[in-house]
Amino acid sequence: MTLTNLNTEELVELCKSKNQSAQLEVYNRYYKAMYNTAYRIVKNNFEAEDIMQDSFLQAFTKLDTLKDIKIFGAWLKRIVINNSIHHYRKQIKRNETPIDDMLYKIEDDLDGIESDYEFTSLKANQILDIMKTLKDNYRIALTLNLIEGYDYEEISKIMNISNQNSRTMISRAKTSLRQKLEKVSEY
Repeated sequence: MTLTNLNTEELVELCKSKNQSAQLEVYNRYYKAMYNTAYRIVKNNFEAEDIMQDSFLQAFTKLDTLKDIKIFGAWLKRIVINNSIHHYRKQIKRNETPIDDMLYKIEDDLDGIESDYEFTSLKANQILDIMKTLKDNYRIALTLNLIEGYDYEEISKIMNISNQNSRTMISRAKTSLRQKLEKVSEY
């Protein structure tokens, strides 16, 4: 009898005895659903995949703590949810911004560009590459504001400049970035 013909409870029993083929079969049965669960919370493909992988490892190492094998799927999903929420909170605490959110924020902040300009055609790496061409103080201020999420006052303290200078520098940096993006769109 092949492992694919076994029900989940039988597979979990084999997993308890460290049967790697059974673990792979359990993984194959559950990975899509667990990935989707993690993705809905963290909203990042790579992080969702990492969380899902870590959750499976955690589940396989703690199978002995599972009292009722019949609830394995729900138990695994709870591990994924807990790990995803933990990761999301850590991300917020570190004030990280997912790259997709950063792009939308950049688009919103650069709304003065002609309406026919398609930001969606620009890739994240293109925008980041263009940001690298800005003067250092503009690049740093814009990165702190748009990517790291610092406000003007925090940026002024970090860069050791006045609050007004911080606002002016970010405004000029956005203008410079906008101009460089418009040049790229002309090609």
